[in-house]
Amino acid sequence: MLRLNQSALATSARSFLLMELVSGFAMTLRYMFKKPVTINYPYEKGALSPRFRGEHALRRYPNGEERCIACKLCEAICPAQAITIEAEMREDGSRRTKRYDIDMTKCIYCGFCQEACPVDAIVEGPNFEYATETHEELLYNKDKLLANGQRWEVAIAANLALDAEYR
Repeated sequence: MLRLNQSALATSARSFLLMELVSGFAMTLRYMFKKPVTINYPYEKGALSPRFRGEHALRRYPNGEERCIACKLCEAICPAQAITIEAEMREDGSRRTKRYDIDMTKCIYCGFCQEACPVDAIVEGPNFEYATETHEELLYNKDKLLANGQRWEVAIAANLALDAEYR
């Protein structure tokens, strides 16, 4: 009986003295004088992980030749069936892509295509700012993917080098 009265007394005292409100004000005062952690987004960018999965890109070798050998592993492993590849044989006997399309509206950014590629041809780069106004702009063809690869090659190569020890 005495224990119940002490608990009721403590609860009444906390309610009467508004302890929750006082502790909230104390927390506000503690954080009021700290440096803000928000960033001014369009002008400042947050740090991205080397494993970030952004906009897709097709890479080239340093001599300018396309890396993709049309093995179609990325097309086969894509759970969303967003990748379409058509291959052709060249005069030297090598196989290359004639058509490489990705429907970015289907893509779930799982990274399986990048993991399946034996020559690191298809990668998901660091670009996350590619909003569009129409659906057609999100249907990537081989030319657009190669242009992305050329634009982001330095960042992609750096990210792959950082991630190499975990692969």
